[in-house]
Amino acid sequence: MAKLTRAQREWRPGMKKKQRSVKMMFASTVLVCEALLAIFITLAAFGLKRAEPAVVLSMGGILALLCILNCALLGKKIGYIIGWALQAVFFLCGFVLVDMFYLGSAFALCWWYAVSKGESIDAENKQRAIAQAKWDEAHPEQA
Repeated sequence: MAKLTRAQREWRPGMKKKQRSVKMMFASTVLVCEALLAIFITLAAFGLKRAEPAVVLSMGGILALLCILNCALLGKKIGYIIGWALQAVFFLCGFVLVDMFYLGSAFALCWWYAVSKGESIDAENKQRAIAQAKWDEAHPEQA
């Protein structure tokens, strides 16, 4: 028998589905892409012998792991602060691989867009939910 999640166990008929945060989904997507970028730049720096192999591989692994672990913190404000710090780290990797100045800037723009557009979509979804609740209250026979 399949094990049910907490949300599945607590579900009752007529319950409203909780709205997921678009901001969190967008930001998580950017962070996962950056984790992949961290792996690829680690391999490039390793292949070009930019530093000691152990240092390059461990720093790249830590950076990729931080990106993935930060996805879990996006429910709190600290997750977005760490996300901005990671953008700076990716940009500063340009001192190891020059192309990272461009890639870091591009991913920082993606991060900014994900956070700002996600916030505006979440705000719009809240307004729509409030309007729907008011309409449902005014028209109980159609609900």
